[in-house]
Amino acid sequence: MTLKDKIDLDKLPNHIAIIMDGNGRWAKEKGKNRIFGHSNGVQSVREVSEACAELGVKCLTLYAFSTENWNRPKLEVTALMELLVQTIRKETKTLMKNDIRLKAIGNLSSLPPRCYNELMESIEITKDNKRLDLVLALSYSGRDELLQACKKIATEVQNGQLKTEEITEDLIQKNLYTHDIPDPELLIRTSGEHRVSNFLLWQIAYAEFYFTEKYWPEFRKEDLYESIINFQNRERRFGKTSEQLSVGPSK
Repeated sequence: MTLKDKIDLDKLPNHIAIIMDGNGRWAKEKGKNRIFGHSNGVQSVREVSEACAELGVKCLTLYAFSTENWNRPKLEVTALMELLVQTIRKETKTLMKNDIRLKAIGNLSSLPPRCYNELMESIEITKDNKRLDLVLALSYSGRDELLQACKKIATEVQNGQLKTEEITEDLIQKNLYTHDIPDPELLIRTSGEHRVSNFLLWQIAYAEFYFTEKYWPEFRKEDLYESIINFQNRERRFGKTSEQLSVGPSK
């Protein structure tokens, strides 16, 4: 029996989020520059996206570029943006073939115009696909996302459009980048690091975390299957006790 065969398709996480970490270190260990690692990470994106679509996962969010990443050496940032343009242009046909819809979250207006235009074009081309939502977090910051949501809500209160007692969790959710995306149930981070790095801070409140020592360019379908099996073997209580879950809802 293969790892894929061990997955219970009735208990799939609807939304998987991945912090794709370790491209630079993987390249350094091979005596290459960091861009070599980023380039090889594209194959991992392709494999994991196709695997999620094949299994029936509804949403996959990839942490592609954080707001903090703008502070990296200019040469690396420029190369990353060029790689993003090339990848989007090249992979749009694959997205269409696999019925995958592309979305993006983050401060997208800060992207270089050429990169932004390629991204928007691919989003438009794939907008009617339904098998899987592939969400790229670009120039993304979880703290900034919450800050912008607070500002929008505060402005509505200031303008008399909203009362403070009307501010609820649902209202905050509706003002996030992910207002039309379900919260992730499984968060994966590669490269052996154990932190969330300012990623989906509100949305991962009840997500299960899975950490692997593998660098992102090494991550393949089998590794995804292993993370899902691990997820399915956990007990998700959401504040309840194990006994409450075993008894089930009262009648």
